[in-house]
Amino acid sequence: MTGRLQDKVALIVGSARGIGKGIALRFAEEGARLVLADNEAEAGQATADELGAAFIRTDISLMADAEAAVALALKSHGRLDIVVQNAGIYPWQLIENTSPDDWDRVMAVNLRGTFNATLAALAPMKAQHYGRMLYTSSITGPRVSSPGHGHYSASKAGINGFIRSAALEFSGYGITVNGVEPGNILTEAIELHRGAAYIKNMEDSIPLGRLGSPRDVANAFLFLASDDASYITGTTIIVDGGQLLPEGKDFRLLPP
Repeated sequence: MTGRLQDKVALIVGSARGIGKGIALRFAEEGARLVLADNEAEAGQATADELGAAFIRTDISLMADAEAAVALALKSHGRLDIVVQNAGIYPWQLIENTSPDDWDRVMAVNLRGTFNATLAALAPMKAQHYGRMLYTSSITGPRVSSPGHGHYSASKAGINGFIRSAALEFSGYGITVNGVEPGNILTEAIELHRGAAYIKNMEDSIPLGRLGSPRDVANAFLFLASDDASYITGTTIIVDGGQLLPEGKDFRLLPP
């Protein structure tokens, strides 16, 4: 590999499985020193052991947990260069069946978790006049939606708005703030909770003809975390295989 993150210290929240684990693997390949955080202690520790990283069990909806994760990064490595807030939940619930508590839980993890990770990482990044703050958003909410994703869509659209404000406020401290909007990514959770019929339906709607992989998303995060993106802030990269492009169903022109 090219060492694009050589000796950079990265805290990745929501890194036990799926996209977060893919980000951790990709960052490790490029030389980053990792601290992993997740609310799944067993799976998170296993990923950390695989990569030789420190691990802390974290409920990112709690500010104290966010602060503890940042403190572990500082204790382990003396600085914090990159924070990735990837933790998120997406229960399938129609709006009419969503209770205020259901709504608040999704917002607490997805949106308040973004705020918590940001605020916890801000002081050390300001002090060193350098930082990369990165967030997993989604095409669901900012671009499209579907039934059953009202709270999730609202939370992800909120993340995009937060990215813009934070980018403005932190620009004077050498901190960039960006996000990635994945489309349909083939993770363990998608296979478990959505099933083969859903996956086939999504594949048929994507011009590239497949769901993305966690590594596809991780490559976008790697770019934003690297010095190659030093003049990019306040924006997101869409990683969706062209899913947003078609105007209708008959879009795929196959070669003869």
